[in-house]
Order: sequence, then structure tokens, then C-alpha cells
Amino acid sequence: MNPQMAPSRKGESEPRRASARPAVELAIDGRTVSVPEGTTILGACRGIGIEIPTLCYLETLRPVNVCRLCMVEVDGSRVLVPSCSRPVEAGMKVHTGTERVRHTRKLVLELLASSVDLSTTPGIDALLQEYGCRPERFGPRAAAADAGVRDGAVAGHHEPPDPRTAATVAQPVKVDNDLYVRDYGKCILCYKCVEACGPDHQNTFAIAVAGRGFEARISTEMAVTLPDSACVYCGNCIAVCPTGALMVRSEFDMRAAGTWDEARQTKTDTICPYCGVGCTLTLHVQDGQIVKASSPLANDITRGNLCIKGRFGWRFVQPRERDGRAREGDACA
Repeated sequence: MNPQMAPSRKGESEPRRASARPAVELAIDGRTVSVPEGTTILGACRGIGIEIPTLCYLETLRPVNVCRLCMVEVDGSRVLVPSCSRPVEAGMKVHTGTERVRHTRKLVLELLASSVDLSTTPGIDALLQEYGCRPERFGPRAAAADAGVRDGAVAGHHEPPDPRTAATVAQPVKVDNDLYVRDYGKCILCYKCVEACGPDHQNTFAIAVAGRGFEARISTEMAVTLPDSACVYCGNCIAVCPTGALMVRSEFDMRAAGTWDEARQTKTDTICPYCGVGCTLTLHVQDGQIVKASSPLANDITRGNLCIKGRFGWRFVQPRERDGRAREGDACA
């Protein structure tokens, strides 16, 4: 094929055109900005140093617009718009810090903090303070649900809420395998794990959103355990989770023991040795021991994704227990 020709969607050949996109001019907080066509409002804002809080957005995933934390005000729009997915338009006037915007973000944060355990969500304390949030005004949290109760909730069938307490998604942690745990008491339904497991990355579709309303939750098919599901243990759902609801077992155990300390950890990039793809691994090391593996989002090969061997198969390099038994998780090597 002529290197200057490429098949079109109709199967015909047409000359390749320059990838440069025409510029679009808009105003953000009174400042005139010019960005390539197709850029989102969020991207345009970040390009000029305006930080907009997000929870469900990640640059390697298609935006699903569920957390509503990145909302901004646009002249001529009746409602606030999600900056993570709304493309810029010529002449658009965007306002990122109006009273309406701040009030909306404050309420979203308060509702989340009143019903979800955000203790392992990076940066959330600063956000709660910045927006003057008082989640306690909704009342004390309701008691945690027993194991399996939320998994069995049926849409449209629920008990009237107790007005004296704030509804909560608190429930026992799901520990059904040796590689990672699911603590859905920390889940904000950002959909990142569903997208990573599904059409955006893995195409395994082991998990999805079940239920409706406050009973909505992330679930395997028919709420079976992970070993009985279609899960291939790539751990890509862990990589995108913004709250720690999905966590590597080693990190979970160290946090429970009070020994997890990111300040004492170093990160070293290397190449996964298992196959010829050449995935970049970032090894997190604490006190001379590898505690977990991840991969850079900006890496063109992985885009943050790994397989079971890359994410969990590093334990064989660790010293074994004195009695000769392999450490937990060695089997995946």
C-alpha cells in the first residue's frame, strides 16, 4: 500500500491528512484561551493551570459523567455542564468558580462523605475543607449492612429510609481470593472499574452496575465470588479505582496491620519479564520488600494496564518464609 494512502471507513483509499486540528477560541473565567477543536472544557482549564476536581474522570477512560464534581457554568446553558466530557465551542464563556458551581460541588462532596468511607481517597480531606463541607449535618450514619444484603437488593423493593440517620453503603469487606479485596463500603460508583474491565481496556465484562438508586452497586454476574466469575485477575480495575474500594491484597493486609507507609516507599520502573510485549512495571518498595506493582498511565504500551502476571506475579523475587512455604500469591508466578 502506498504509505501516503490509508483505507477509509468505506474501504477506499484516500490521502492522509494532517492530524492538526483547527483552533477554537473561548473564554475561561474571563481569560481568552485557544485550544484544538475537540478539547474538553476540563482539558482547556488544565491547560491554563485551572484545576477542577474530579473523581470519575481518568484520561485513559471514556468519561461517563457520574460523579458530577467537575461541573462548570457556561453562559447560555440552563444547567451546569460536566467539564470532563463537554467539548469546547467557539465563543463559549466558561465559569469555573461561581457560587452556583461551588455550592453544587459542596453538596456532592457532602453526600458522598455522609454515605461512603472516603478514608483512603487521595486528596479528599483537602477538598472537603476547601468547599466547607459538613457531611455530619445529614445525621449519624446508619448501621452497616450485613454481608450479602446489598448484593441481594432488588430494584424497586426497599424499606423506607430512617430519617434519623444518613443512609450508608457500609458493608463487610469481600475477601474471596489471595490477590485483591473489594471494600464496597468505599465505592462511590464512579464506573471506572466497569469501564476498565469492559469496553475501554480488558473486554472481560466480569463486573457491572447492578440495582438502581441507592441500592446500585458494583457486582459480578449474579453476585458470585470472584473465583467463580469471569474475572481474569488483571487488576486493571484496581489501577483506576479512586477511593481504595479495590485494593491489592498486600496493601490491604499492611494497612490492616498499620504498617503501610507510602512516605517510606520508593518507585522503580522496570520491564515485565514474562512475555515479549514489554509492559512497563512500576514496583512500589517499602523496607526492601516489593509491596505492589502498577504501570504508568502515560505509557503507550500499557496505558496503566497489566495482566495477572505483571500486576501480581512479582512475589517470586521476595525471600520465602523460613519454613519454606511460598508467600501468598506465588502461584500466579
